[in-house]
Amino acid sequence: MGKQYNFLSFYLILVCLGLAAYSLYSNMNNTWLIAPPNYILLIISLIAFILGVIGFKDKRNWWAKTRSWLTVILSSLTTIGLFLVVSFTLFFSSMGANEHIRTVSSTDDNYTIDFYRFDAGAAGSFGVRGELNGPLWFKKRIYLQHDVGQVEVEWENNDKVSINNHILKLGEGDTYGYQ
Repeated sequence: MGKQYNFLSFYLILVCLGLAAYSLYSNMNNTWLIAPPNYILLIISLIAFILGVIGFKDKRNWWAKTRSWLTVILSSLTTIGLFLVVSFTLFFSSMGANEHIRTVSSTDDNYTIDFYRFDAGAAGSFGVRGELNGPLWFKKRIYLQHDVGQVEVEWENNDKVSINNHILKLGEGDTYGYQ
């Protein structure tokens, strides 16, 4: 039984690290965010840590012992990092840094866009951000405009939207304000 926990915890933490790395990449490059939310990744890393500790029972060879130690070290570091990220996010989201303005859907309900007002206070600027919702928890940031407080949305057709007089063709992957 310890052998199964050893393997499962090792591969689980590798998947968790891969998803966390892709989440960071997609947020930096404004691509589709397909990784689950950070609190789900935190739970996965905690499960990998617990299974890694249970996996210490597997003492067949040096690779099993090394894999257990590697799993426990990686999962504890990942858990600490994700806990800090989740805490940081909760702290600053409670201060009103991001405020949901509205949600709009296309005429055929194929696209749904959530708009948020952001305000960095004295440390930065303010403006409006739009995120295109995908299946499950998938999101893509498609609209960013600084120094505006409101958003005006008008659908031209099923996949073409005008946001504050900026035309985006969603079927072609257009974005505004992101490079």
